[in-house]
Amino acid sequence: MSRLKELRSYVDAELSQMIDEEKKISAAAHLYGVSLTATILAKKRGLDSELAAMAGMLHDLYAYKSGTYEDHAHQGAGVARNILEKLDLTTMEETDAICSAIYHHDDKLLVDSPMDELLKDADVIDHCFKDLSKPVKEKEQKRFDALCKELKIQL
Repeated sequence: MSRLKELRSYVDAELSQMIDEEKKISAAAHLYGVSLTATILAKKRGLDSELAAMAGMLHDLYAYKSGTYEDHAHQGAGVARNILEKLDLTTMEETDAICSAIYHHDDKLLVDSPMDELLKDADVIDHCFKDLSKPVKEKEQKRFDALCKELKIQL
């Protein structure tokens, strides 16, 4: 089994424990959506698409499991590290890269490492393109506009 497939199986099992069916569906849609988008962006930007996909699968797992978004990026990075170490899927350097991206993914106004930026961008794409009738969040607008330009998307 591939590393990504093994991680997805783990995440699926974690999400299956959620009681609220609507939240469970929303969580799966978001995590898989960000994972896919991260894969595409990584291919375009010349980054490791498997690590990007893994970061996408884990980036909000803490929030969904805990039921809170308070400090979810920072807390989520620790949870992701524990999962990756438990499953023994990644090297220490790969784990550090994934966890850094998760740790910084909510800092949409700051610029961090290329993998960190990739996860932020994948998250913004998933947030913004899921429902184009909703306004883009103020903290995501500049990044959304830059992504539309990068991807040559006219709205």
